Amino acid sequence: MSATAPYAGPSPIRRPVAAAALLAALVSLVFGLLLAGAGPASAHAALTGSDPQDGAVVDTAPKEVTLSFSEAIAVGDDSIRVLDPSGKRADTEAEPRDLSEGGTVRYGVALHSGLPDGTYTVAWQAISADSHPISGAFTFSIGAPSETTVALSSQEAGGGPVGVVYDIARYAAYGGFVLLVGGSAFVLICWRGGASALPMQRLVVRGWLTLTAATLVMLLLRNPYTGSGKFADAFDLAGLQSVLDTKPGAALVSRLLLLGAAALFIAVLFGTYARREDEQERKDLTFGLAVGGGVVAAGIAATWAMSEHASTGIQASIAMPVDVAHLLAVAAWLGGLASLLVALYRTPDIGSAAVRRFSAVAFSSVVVLAATGIYQSWRQVGSWSALTGTRYGQLLIIKVALIAVLLAVAWFSRRWTGRLTDTAVAPSGGKKKAAEESTAPDEASDDVAPERAAQLARQRAVLTATKKKRIRDADPERSGLRRSVLAEAAVAVVLLAVTTMLTSTEPGRTEEEAAGGATAASAPAAGGPVNLSMPFDTGGRNGKGTVRIDLDPGRTGSNDLHVWIDGSDGEPMDVPELKLALTLESKDIGPLPVVPNRLAEGHWTASGVQIPMAGDWKIDVTVRTSDIDQVTIDKNAKIG
Repeated sequence: MSATAPYAGPSPIRRPVAAAALLAALVSLVFGLLLAGAGPASAHAALTGSDPQDGAVVDTAPKEVTLSFSEAIAVGDDSIRVLDPSGKRADTEAEPRDLSEGGTVRYGVALHSGLPDGTYTVAWQAISADSHPISGAFTFSIGAPSETTVALSSQEAGGGPVGVVYDIARYAAYGGFVLLVGGSAFVLICWRGGASALPMQRLVVRGWLTLTAATLVMLLLRNPYTGSGKFADAFDLAGLQSVLDTKPGAALVSRLLLLGAAALFIAVLFGTYARREDEQERKDLTFGLAVGGGVVAAGIAATWAMSEHASTGIQASIAMPVDVAHLLAVAAWLGGLASLLVALYRTPDIGSAAVRRFSAVAFSSVVVLAATGIYQSWRQVGSWSALTGTRYGQLLIIKVALIAVLLAVAWFSRRWTGRLTDTAVAPSGGKKKAAEESTAPDEASDDVAPERAAQLARQRAVLTATKKKRIRDADPERSGLRRSVLAEAAVAVVLLAVTTMLTSTEPGRTEEEAAGGATAASAPAAGGPVNLSMPFDTGGRNGKGTVRIDLDPGRTGSNDLHVWIDGSDGEPMDVPELKLALTLESKDIGPLPVVPNRLAEGHWTASGVQIPMAGDWKIDVTVRTSDIDQVTIDKNAKIG
């Protein structure tokens, strides 16, 4: 290595502390952003239509209520509930009937016969095909709208404290998978000597523990996450049994079984393999571990692919193996990055050859990520409008930007890697001097007590490690590489967080299709009741008052009209004549006359008032309080 001036940066002791503090602060920030911005997990199947439609007023009670969805869902006994105005069940409380045909997903529940008039509430909750809970509610009326005492929870499925803990466990599971698979691959492919390094063993074992614990938490919380939202239901055996019968439950159990095989792999990697000295035997064991570890890693990755986005939608048979390859590439790159960071900061023995091998592995991983990522983006987004107009597309843009930043920082790491040599780790005479230091005190070991000899041995080990660390940290190339790898790891933490958020966000393609279907299905039911209050003064005796108008349902088609007239004292007021007219000036429609009938003192009504087109209608009201006192007032209202 060419002669260079000693590195004059921060002290070698303060740099690792600062690095650890930076990473801890970054992780805290990421979790803060996730928890602050994370509402309930976004639905991945959406309600696209219903019969009756939301807000509809039907003349006679329907025999059943049907709901249509954008993709397949799993339903149970109480997945669809119909409640009458008093809050009692109006459906037969049987499991919803599957009415799906062709590409349409539809479920229905039968209603009791002879239902009275009034407003009914339909509440539904199910699990979409990619494992995420969905829920919602809407109303329809029989005969005419009425007051309703139904009070539904404002918390959506998958929300609340249970949803927060479940999302944290989901993030931890991805992090544990990255450390377990990436760390093991780093040891087998890049630095076989790392099998004997305690920091590397700790990194991989902690990855395994994190993934195992997160999987157990997700399995226990799966029932309350998709149902009641109460932590107490995590230990409901009946609920746990129902979870095991679902695709997500089977995937979590399969992951636990595979983690048992992964534990055996770790024991061999850091046990038998680390102690193997014969080169040929170690080579054979490397091949066996690579094959077995690759199968286990692919199996664990498949537990995500078989239960989330890749398992539903278009081209699922292609998307699942592509998703497995994508996850393995992420683990090899980001997990290897974390391993390299630990090796550079915690072990003095990693050489330049191992760093260069990881550089090649990272490059290959990026190529796989690019290919699989392009396919996944097309499949989940599908259009430029979905890329910029949906939350999934916006998160995807952030993810691509973070990868670009990560690649830019990696370019600097590759530059430092190209300059790296091993002379700083083992300078000339270093091994000889270390040997002398280690043997000289042993010559006097017979003259000291065993306790003192053990204490001296520990002191020598600390002194030797400190000297090696000082020599290593004085190398500017190695220090520069550590800084750039630390920056890569910081960006990787954020990237993994965004990736986790993507898994719990409705794909852009699905969101656009569902929104289009919902708009088309609910178009006739747009609008809402019109309520107007119009003061008047005919100029005669007792000629002042207020006209109150209700037009229901306030949509195109047939409407019911109610008019109340209150005198200046607030009491109902009778008048000899009342007339109305509706005009849509923007379309030159009207005036359309309406002559309501007197129903009671101060109350007039008319049924079947036809609104031919949605728009901003002018409502003219003519009030006559005597033979000669009359006034016409008007007000605009949005109808339809």
